[in-house]
Amino acid sequence: MTTASELRDVALKEFAAAGYLGTSIQAIADRAGVSKASVLYHFASKEALLDAALSPAMEQLGAILPRTAQLAGTDEERQAFLVEFVDLLLEHRLAAQIFITQSGALVDVPVVARAQELIRQIADARPQQSVDDQVRFAVALGGAAYLLAQSGAYLPDGSPDDAQLRESLIRILGELLAPVTAA
Repeated sequence: MTTASELRDVALKEFAAAGYLGTSIQAIADRAGVSKASVLYHFASKEALLDAALSPAMEQLGAILPRTAQLAGTDEERQAFLVEFVDLLLEHRLAAQIFITQSGALVDVPVVARAQELIRQIADARPQQSVDDQVRFAVALGGAAYLLAQSGAYLPDGSPDDAQLRESLIRILGELLAPVTAA
């Protein structure tokens, strides 16, 4: 018997591979080895399945939102936030991939709108920063998410394993987001 959790995981992989718009309930059912009716028993629609697939990442993102201001804090606070952020991206890389590559086409889907609102809240939660600081923040965190979402294009076979990639991302994000001292 396939559980709702297993179907959610299959759907996440299918949405990431074929795109939300290119994925049907039948394709998810086929990949899971169940009938379409079994999928619809657990999820009323494809949109409900997308919501279930993306919600764990969004809940975790929402949980770290209050700590975004740590990026302007001490080195230890900044490091703690970056570790949590990179771990979130590594754990939810398929959700990040879907959001980064498909959100423009899914602006009317409520779960995507909620994710976009979380991203805005993260940017707004930081203390007032210069334009350069705002750009550095967006490029660093957005770039890290994009790198993981598109890792096949940027990290060829034989690339670092997740532990090496984690260490590198945390270190480089820390360098990018360190306070800039006046020259």
